[in-house]
Amino acid sequence: MHDYKGRLLLINIDADSELKITREIGISSVPTLKLYRNSEIVESRHGYQPEQDLVELVDQYIARDSDQIIALAIEEYGKGNQNNAYDMITQEILKDPDNPRLPLAIGKLLKYERRFQEALTLFDSLPANIIKNSDVTRFKQELDFFAIANEITDLDALLAQSDNVDDDLAAMQQRAAFFIVNQDYEKSFKQLQKIMDKDKYFTDDFARRSMLTLIAWLGVEHPLVKQYKPVLRRYTH
Repeated sequence: MHDYKGRLLLINIDADSELKITREIGISSVPTLKLYRNSEIVESRHGYQPEQDLVELVDQYIARDSDQIIALAIEEYGKGNQNNAYDMITQEILKDPDNPRLPLAIGKLLKYERRFQEALTLFDSLPANIIKNSDVTRFKQELDFFAIANEITDLDALLAQSDNVDDDLAAMQQRAAFFIVNQDYEKSFKQLQKIMDKDKYFTDDFARRSMLTLIAWLGVEHPLVKQYKPVLRRYTH
């Protein structure tokens, strides 16, 4: 790990003597690797891993020289030089295509400008090693919901529409996406369940896939997850 020149802190934990720590971070077998970034677990690996796989995993999250360009580009963007900001990041991607934070930066700028479909097109074109990055995966999932919610033309009318009166699944999908992007997860789960009640296969299993996404975001200990996991299992079988 000396190759990372202080950019990575490696900590070994004795699972037999540090039972409190292993319980807190969810270690049930050894060896287990937990990769932290900004005080949060971003990746977990169980069992012995080939060295090259670990290097590729760590390299996705380690600070890189190209990260400095992101800060400079954002500064340019803030000055009103949007095209220059995009060009700076794009040129850096050509130099360092393995840094997932570069396309993520472009995606965030496009999202800020509400250019959701352009951002989705960008992320659909990314190579597999970038797509599997947890930050990129999460952002792509968020974009999907923002793109659906962005199709709403009359929010008040949509929210006033009754699920019990009509079978407008597209409207229900928009409501679910709206609740998700506004982090009203309780209403999101309820709306997704109603979609599955009417047609669990609607739009390539949208409701089921969305529930799985929310469960991954919130974690297994969240009360809503505990409430709706049985619902999801009922519609899966």
